[in-house]
Amino acid sequence: MAYFLFVDESGHDRRESPYEVLAGVAVRDADLWKLIIALRRAEERCFGTRYTAGTAEAKAKKLLKRKVFRLAGQLPPLPPEERCELARACLENGEEAGWRELAGLAQAKLAFVAEALELCARFRCRVFASIVHPDSPVPARREHLRKDYAYLFERFFYFLEDKAPGAMGIVVFDELEKVMSHILIDQMHGYFVGTRTGRRRAAQVIPEPLFVHSELTTGIQLADFVAYLISWGFRTGGMDGEVREELRPFVERVARLRYRAVREKLGNPEFNVWSFAVIDDLRARDEVNGAASRAELIGAASGEG
Repeated sequence: MAYFLFVDESGHDRRESPYEVLAGVAVRDADLWKLIIALRRAEERCFGTRYTAGTAEAKAKKLLKRKVFRLAGQLPPLPPEERCELARACLENGEEAGWRELAGLAQAKLAFVAEALELCARFRCRVFASIVHPDSPVPARREHLRKDYAYLFERFFYFLEDKAPGAMGIVVFDELEKVMSHILIDQMHGYFVGTRTGRRRAAQVIPEPLFVHSELTTGIQLADFVAYLISWGFRTGGMDGEVREELRPFVERVARLRYRAVREKLGNPEFNVWSFAVIDDLRARDEVNGAASRAELIGAASGEG
């Protein structure tokens, strides 16, 4: 038995998004093709055609942007058959589309995302995420795996460990620039081979990832939906970033796909470890401690403190 973890990100440019999110969607190997077929049927049912035909891509920032909600609200909720006809007419004759066709397409986009998340639940998918504040310090050294990746792999490992001792995890990333892909491969190798914790987790998480084109890979498109919705809508603890209220029904569906592991931590034998981790500092512990020590030395030399 194996699980694919499709990974994508949102807000990593640290510009508009309230949080930087690294998200993964775990799908069992035996369910993957069934899920892909169901999603394609949902796409045709919502749009009357393949929205992702050719080079088109179903990206959350296109399907869930504010303008889509405004357009969708120009008409009351349409019957599925009428909505489908209007959406197809808009996609096939975009330049000639009127306001009804635009509204129908907008409603179809929202319906498709909702159905995609419902299918994730039906096929027993689980979602994982590292949620990073945009002002979080980043590591100075590139050779170490960033904390958001380490936390994502930790939660995925706990999930696999609970499933079965022999359950294997295959990590699939949206393709990066070649240089960045090589850096990430080296970082993962250093973590899974060069650290005691990593070596233990390599027993169930294959250390070498796969890289794919997002427009060709359905699982990556699901991870894109999840990452975007978490960034703009999921909040817990002290998270006070901007929230788009219109996304709440979608975010609630994503939250229900989280995984809860129970492990012994901090002296508590039944500590809940949720599959979403909130991170305020991406640096490794030794780098944080080193920075603190340097600051103390500088302060002592300048007479501060």
